Amino acid sequence: MRPIILKCPSCDGNLTVARLDCPDCSISIEGEFAPPALLKLTGAQIDFIEVFIKNRGVIREVERELGVSYPTVRARLDEVIAALGYSAKSATDASAADDSGSRRRSVLADLKDGKLTPDEALAALNEPRTKDS
Repeated sequence: MRPIILKCPSCDGNLTVARLDCPDCSISIEGEFAPPALLKLTGAQIDFIEVFIKNRGVIREVERELGVSYPTVRARLDEVIAALGYSAKSATDASAADDSGSRRRSVLADLKDGKLTPDEALAALNEPRTKDS
């Protein structure tokens, strides 16, 4: 079976599926059907996703199989996420989340060590973050 063509060879417009056929019972259904978002990925993006899934999302294994670095794997994954219409977490967002988790762990460690009372720890966890903290 040939791979599905998603772009018009004449004008490069998006094609839609207009007919579905069942080879077992010969029924045909006609209409306008949108292809799944995954089919809109480029060949290179689909190849990357296949490697990613085969390796169960373990980036170290994806790096090894593709012979690329961690930042390259992340960039390709972010590219696929964006192509599917989702927003990828930026490095800044991830860094802010890491900082927040680190701050939380620090407050909880101080509470455990008796350096903070429960009320002080709760206040520290609930206070708004500043750029300096």
